[in-house]
Amino acid sequence: MPGDTQLQMADHDGGFARLLRDWRQRRRLSQLDLALMSGVSQRHVSFLESRRANPSRNMILQLSETLDVPLRDRNAWLTAAGFAPIYKTRTLDDPQMSQVMAAIHMMLKAHEPFPALALDRAWNVRLSNQAFDRLTAMLGEDIWARVGDGTRNLMRLFFHPDGIKPYVTNWAAVGPLIWQRAQREAEAVGEPAMKAVLAELAPYQDNHILWSAAETALVPVMPFSMEMNGLKISMFAVVATFGTAQDITADELRLETLFPADAQTEALFRAAATPPDPSR
Repeated sequence: MPGDTQLQMADHDGGFARLLRDWRQRRRLSQLDLALMSGVSQRHVSFLESRRANPSRNMILQLSETLDVPLRDRNAWLTAAGFAPIYKTRTLDDPQMSQVMAAIHMMLKAHEPFPALALDRAWNVRLSNQAFDRLTAMLGEDIWARVGDGTRNLMRLFFHPDGIKPYVTNWAAVGPLIWQRAQREAEAVGEPAMKAVLAELAPYQDNHILWSAAETALVPVMPFSMEMNGLKISMFAVVATFGTAQDITADELRLETLFPADAQTEALFRAAATPPDPSR
């Protein structure tokens, strides 16, 4: 078939075989594990990884779905095997993204008066609500320029020495958890932009950033606590993603909603969102 000839020419460097093996190992699966999970014979998985067999387009999609490969990387699999990529990367203002954006804006607004933001997989803030903007403004109007090039990156906000770290009262507990989460995500999706951010920030970290305090296991959810200008704030995050994304931009977006971890924080955010009474 013409498609098979095209594939054989495209995969002369073992590109697809290498990607399949790398992602299987990244998921800590044996060839037998992958075979059982995907409904493909172990012999065929072995032949694909050793380049003794060429994958069909459907086989690529089947194995990448089983390995939970992000859509951007599924395109790379298809290209490496000689097929055209099928997943588009639409901009946030693309008309076809209107319903996705409407849902995000609805969730951000509905979460007021508490902070919420939409992140991409490099932890860049793509959208945020007014409560999040008020929170970061407490650090100074130039906070994003101080921690980087002006790009609103949440990892830089946390781990740059000019960021939020000096105000965090439980940094020894929460700092390592955030860093480890970012490392896991970067490794899980093979995200080069996130790995670059981590490499940039690593020299600023002390020797204990990879150590989690024993007491972190004693609470249901580790709150993020900070004190600034006499105000004490304690919050925890809930993360939401699109469950059936078929666009790369949508696939890489996640919504982080911050909830108050105590009554004092809840009252503080509610008061900050209440307009002043002009009669007083």
